Amino acid sequence: MKNLEVIYPDLFPIEIPPNTVMLKGLNWDSNVYLFRSGKEALVVDTGTGKNVGRYFSLWLGEGYLNGLRKAVIFNTHEHFDHIGGNLKMKVLFERLGVEVTFAAHRITAEVIEKAESHTILDYAYGEKFPGHKVELKLNDGDYVKIGKRKLLLIHTPGHTAGSSCLYLDGEVKLIFTGDTIFKGTVGRTDLPTGSREKLRKSVERLAELDVDFGLPGHGWVIKDWRENIERVMKLL
Repeated sequence: MKNLEVIYPDLFPIEIPPNTVMLKGLNWDSNVYLFRSGKEALVVDTGTGKNVGRYFSLWLGEGYLNGLRKAVIFNTHEHFDHIGGNLKMKVLFERLGVEVTFAAHRITAEVIEKAESHTILDYAYGEKFPGHKVELKLNDGDYVKIGKRKLLLIHTPGHTAGSSCLYLDGEVKLIFTGDTIFKGTVGRTDLPTGSREKLRKSVERLAELDVDFGLPGHGWVIKDWRENIERVMKLL
């Protein structure tokens, strides 16, 4: 193992079972996750794009991408700090010969393809999101298959209309929550397509799940899922 404190002084991988690497987003970026199963990988969100090269270099240098053949880039929702690095990430994977597919809930996918600036909020970052095709347009209850693993898409509107979580029900139970729920709080609802009432209903639905690790779009891992749900419900 290299001395990561020297090579990446403000960036380090947080390894979470099974086969998940969390990179805490730099600057305005969302957290970026890499999940592996065999020769396939899932990337959850890509940040604004400003630091994609650094994230990818760390994955590559630490061997997390060894033997990879396919990657699905999944966006939890429509905001620029989660989707801005999509195309840059795709280019880096394709340079390694990795086949890339984009995936999102159908509402998020449509916003991405149309590059709807009003919802994406790219202008707030001084950027212009170019838009791109999303091959996998998913609905609530659909699965994203990564190698031998299947992750369930749960539509959780509230932060945005297309906000969704991915849930892995296995020996270790993970959920990628985007900006629906964080450690100790929830995503804001005062931006375009947000709804406090819908977010409350979404959190109530998430409360029914058995979760070992909640992996949010910002901040730290949620290890006390049920207690955290109780705390955020009081906020709502």
